[in-house]
Amino acid sequence: MAFHNIFGENIIIEFCPQRQEILKLDNLRKYGVAPFRVGVVHGGPGAAGEMAPLARQLACQQSILEPIQTADSLDGQVEELQALLLAHGKPPLVLIGYSWGAWLSFIVAAHYPDLVKKLILVSSGPFEEKYAINIAATRLARLHEKDRGELQSLMKTLNHPLAKTRNQAFGRIGNLIFKADSFDPLENDRKEIGSNFAIFQKVWPQGAELRKSGKLLELGRNIQAPVTAIHGDYDPHPAAGVQKPLATVLHDFRFFLLKNCGHSPWTERQAKEEFYLLLARELGIPASSF
Repeated sequence: MAFHNIFGENIIIEFCPQRQEILKLDNLRKYGVAPFRVGVVHGGPGAAGEMAPLARQLACQQSILEPIQTADSLDGQVEELQALLLAHGKPPLVLIGYSWGAWLSFIVAAHYPDLVKKLILVSSGPFEEKYAINIAATRLARLHEKDRGELQSLMKTLNHPLAKTRNQAFGRIGNLIFKADSFDPLENDRKEIGSNFAIFQKVWPQGAELRKSGKLLELGRNIQAPVTAIHGDYDPHPAAGVQKPLATVLHDFRFFLLKNCGHSPWTERQAKEEFYLLLARELGIPASSF
């Protein structure tokens, strides 16, 4: 499939048979064989396994680690990710962090600079609170009335401490948010995503407080690796909330905005090829791998 891209070139994207993971543990999946020099870090927190489609695609050319965050504190997730990468990867690694995983990878790169060769932030949340105030309203406005009603009902389930279906409700909320966050999505099976509300409930407030205090952004001053951010122009998380703050603290930073693209670029019909082209360039692999 040929297409014209933002670099002014025509390239060929070809399908590559996906390698199956050779090892699947409770908190780690491996694609390919050692050495593992690339890790993909999922969002949520509590959305385990959502990076699997991207990991399988990248595994055509690179052996990939897909850590699954199981710790129920921010510090615990930082230490868990560091330990998994150190034990199973070959540092320094390229980390591709998505959404919450972008923040987590950012924090790990700040605390363990020798562990990270390059940091790729995909659809990161904003790094300053002032950019986050309209995210929820934007999502609600994009949903049809029926979906908004279902979302409100599901939120009541989450807020009931004795409800036995909180993980199922959390997963369904994730599906509704995916709908609101997407511009022109391809058919996407989200059944392999493991939803854990208990992790989200404990970890997210700690991350939000880190941002509110300004300490999240300040951590960027400790990052030695080059950082690339990739963001969709339709993502309800404002691109300016990633680009502008990070430009003030990182010494080696590049930002790419994808047109007609929501929060999950690899699922977007009009942006998927451009997204994979950017990843290929950042990883130093042929674009024809995809």
